[in-house]
Amino acid sequence: MEAGLPDGALNVIVGSGSTVGDWLVSDERLSMITFTGSPPVGRRIKERSGLKKVTLELGNNSACILDKSADLDLAIPRCIMGSFAYSGQVCISVQRIYLHKAVFDEFTSRFLEQTKKLKIGDPLDEDTDVGPMITEEDAIRTQEWIDEAKGDGAKVLIGGKREGAVYYPTVLTDVKPEMKVVRLEIFAPVVSLIKFDDFSDAVKMTDNSIYGLQAGVFTKDIDRAFQAVRAIKVGGVIINDVPTYRADQMPYGGVKESGIGREGLKYAIEEMTDLRMVVINLKE
Repeated sequence: MEAGLPDGALNVIVGSGSTVGDWLVSDERLSMITFTGSPPVGRRIKERSGLKKVTLELGNNSACILDKSADLDLAIPRCIMGSFAYSGQVCISVQRIYLHKAVFDEFTSRFLEQTKKLKIGDPLDEDTDVGPMITEEDAIRTQEWIDEAKGDGAKVLIGGKREGAVYYPTVLTDVKPEMKVVRLEIFAPVVSLIKFDDFSDAVKMTDNSIYGLQAGVFTKDIDRAFQAVRAIKVGGVIINDVPTYRADQMPYGGVKESGIGREGLKYAIEEMTDLRMVVINLKE
């Protein structure tokens, strides 16, 4: 308001989704609903919104592929950031890293070395790399998922420890596609390292997800880059960077259970605009 926004242009209504949310979604005076959250809530909004326009951003279990030609000096620090920034509580946080067998051992060793250096602590401290999760319940759920994966054969290479609402950066291996830590969105500082032999297999494993927001591919082979672009059904494929990359001007959004519609300046305006055609017949 201090910047000059007209009175009434911005309205804030506070309340739970089951009361305020349902009321807003079903009210005929609203022309569009935009929502960021979980697929079940997104489905409910879609079902109750009638003919309104709807933009939904519903999460992901973001994957990153490292081909044998990948630049590890570039990929490792970016994957560290993508996996653990904001305690992994980002819709495009790196959750699955598919590594060619030729780079698996070196990447794993260097990745663990860098993970050990991360400082855990108060998020208000500028030196802190990883702070607490939103609630202790989220950290408890994370521990439950990891314990379940360990019981089914997964190995914890580092982390796997909780202190209150803080969950320590965790790296897993020997995971299976059906495990929650791989199949669903963990939304925590947890990443799984998965070895592959053939690039096509990595592309298929990346695409084998109910989600489709963004994916990352590190490679010096342009043909493989475009192979990934064509075959991975996501809203964005980031070449030689992590799926966590985002710029305001890009069309940000997903497919499958990651949602519908696109954010980003130009694209959000298009989502919020009704196209009107005018035909003028000039009869002499």
